[in-house]
Amino acid sequence: MKTFAKISFYYAAAIIFIAVSFLIFFFKLLPKPFGIKLSSSIVNRGLFYRVKTFGQEDTDAQMLLVNHQSGIDIPLLEGQTKSDLAWVAKQELFDMPFLGLGVKLPNDIPLQRESKTALITLIRECKDRIASGRIVTIFPEGTRSKNRRMAKFKPGAQMVANKLQLKVQPVVLVGTSNAFDSSARIFYPFKTLHVVFLDAFVADKSDKEWLNNIQIKMQKVYDEHANTLGYR
Repeated sequence: MKTFAKISFYYAAAIIFIAVSFLIFFFKLLPKPFGIKLSSSIVNRGLFYRVKTFGQEDTDAQMLLVNHQSGIDIPLLEGQTKSDLAWVAKQELFDMPFLGLGVKLPNDIPLQRESKTALITLIRECKDRIASGRIVTIFPEGTRSKNRRMAKFKPGAQMVANKLQLKVQPVVLVGTSNAFDSSARIFYPFKTLHVVFLDAFVADKSDKEWLNNIQIKMQKVYDEHANTLGYR
């Protein structure tokens, strides 16, 4: 089974490459955000996973907080919302040849983690995308978690939400690493994935623990759905 998963990985990688190529070549020819939505559809359909959605997207939300486990997290969520998402991603991703165009063209938000002015720049960039009608979407863990336990959420998302007084909606993705894991180079088709939209709220800077409390809530929801699916 694992041998099949490793062979299948190259098929999945090819589908993702085709999707990014589609985005790059047709992005300027399509009205926003259809380029990213169509390229995400190539991934979602081409990898054959089944998606079940719980809860509803809050169309008034200005920021989405999403747990991160797999390279298919972005197309999965893009496929579950009609909103124009502005993803916050590490600068290194923007600097990659060819594939970096997949985040540069949609005008996503680069995060320079080693910069002393990173937070100021992040707030400015987020404010700009929100003003243009986009939804700032961030992985508060800062990187992919290695197992079922979410890594401690970094404070950047909370600082931005507090400063701009944003309406925030947490979203829990379940099972993506069980379907596609680029580190282990495995892919299992026909997996069932869950996308869970939690209740949105307006960031309250007087509540210093709201980010920690949201992580606890998201972890609980993740565990419940992972147990239902039988994922470890």
